[in-house]
Amino acid sequence: MSPPVFSFVGHSGSGKTTLIEKLVRELSGRALRVAVIKHAHHKVRLDTPGKDSWRYKQAGAAISMLVTSSELQLVADAVDRREPAQLAQRFLGEADLVLAEGFSHAAGTKIEVLRRECSTVPRCAIEDGLIAIVTDINEVYPQLPHFALDDIGGIVQFMLKNK
Repeated sequence: MSPPVFSFVGHSGSGKTTLIEKLVRELSGRALRVAVIKHAHHKVRLDTPGKDSWRYKQAGAAISMLVTSSELQLVADAVDRREPAQLAQRFLGEADLVLAEGFSHAAGTKIEVLRRECSTVPRCAIEDGLIAIVTDINEVYPQLPHFALDDIGGIVQFMLKNK
C-alpha cells in the first residue's frame, strides 16, 4: 500500500522548502514517518564516478544502495515511474506520509505556495489536482482552503484529514 502524497508546488523562491521543512518537523513530532521527494530541474550528481555504487550502476544494477551505520542512499533508474505517487509506491512504503516538492505538472494532490512578492499568478489550476493554497493573497481560488504561510498546525490538520 502506498502512503498518501502531497505535492507542494509554487514559483521559485515562494517558500516551498521552508514550508516542507516545518511540516516535516511538525508531522515527525506527531510520531509520523514522513518521506520527502524533491524534484530538481537541473542536473545533480547522485553518485560519484569510480565509487562502488556508481560502478554497480554502470555494470547494470537497476538499484544501488549504500548503507552506513546511520544512513542509506539509494540510486535507482528513473526512466519511467517518475511521478510522486509512483515513486512513493516503489520506494517509500514505510512512510506514513510523503511530501513532494515541485512536480507541478505531475498528476496528484497539490498544495500551492503562493507569495505576493514572488508572483500573484498560481502555477497550478484546480483541475491539476490543487486542493489548497498557502498564501498571503486572498483573491486567488477563493473556493479552496487558504492557509497563512506560518499556519503549520492548520496545514498539518488539513493534510491529515485529506490523506
